[in-house]
Amino acid sequence: MGRRILNDALRSMVNAERRGKAKVELKPISTVMSSFLRIMKHHGYIKDFQVYDPHRVGRITVELQGRINDCKALTHRKDIKARDVEAYRLQILPTHQWGYVVITTPDGVLDHEEAIKKNVGGQVLGYFH
Repeated sequence: MGRRILNDALRSMVNAERRGKAKVELKPISTVMSSFLRIMKHHGYIKDFQVYDPHRVGRITVELQGRINDCKALTHRKDIKARDVEAYRLQILPTHQWGYVVITTPDGVLDHEEAIKKNVGGQVLGYFH
């Protein structure tokens, strides 16, 4: 999956939130994007999302909640070791209390807290707060 596609989708969500929209439609889609949205839903940053026609071009409809301040995907490849996850989080996020870094690992797409618990590293996909 192109990281540009993920970044465009995340920026569409941020722009829709800033305009006060309740829903946003994302096209094209990928399984990594669905995993990223699942993590956002788990932490309460979005209400829900639905995937329509995932085997073709497809689209995802996201119900926004108004909690997203910023959300970006890294367009470059950033490998991170398990012991460096917390230091990277402190470096990239603007505050220490909230926000999540999303990492793709051999165990799947995880947020930084799960990656620390499982002691795995991987590639940074992006972050949200």
